[in-house]
Amino acid sequence: QVRLVESGGGLVQAGDSLTLSCVASGSIFSINNMGWYRQAPGKEREFVAVKGSGGRTNYADSVKGRFTISRDNAKNTAYLQMNSLKPEDTAVYYCNSLINSGSYWGQGTQVTVSS
Repeated sequence: QVRLVESGGGLVQAGDSLTLSCVASGSIFSINNMGWYRQAPGKEREFVAVKGSGGRTNYADSVKGRFTISRDNAKNTAYLQMNSLKPEDTAVYYCNSLINSGSYWGQGTQVTVSS
């Protein structure tokens, strides 16, 4: 069984930085995309960033220039470096990955940015 576990969330002030991690474990034969989504209170879950197995990245317009997604394929881990955080970045951040041709989600990690 495949499992994704996020970590690194917390309470920070506007302008601060935070790095999230997502570790995939279990019976893994191949990992394609690894990405991040977020869901703010009362809003739908939205795309944040993704990095494919070939290295191509894509970002939501709202985070371009502030967030950076990276991967350590040897560790089956994805990271989301978040700089210049804003109160509107407050949300539960979820890791999503295409593993063994299936889509998996982590349990989420809370990021709260105070003004």
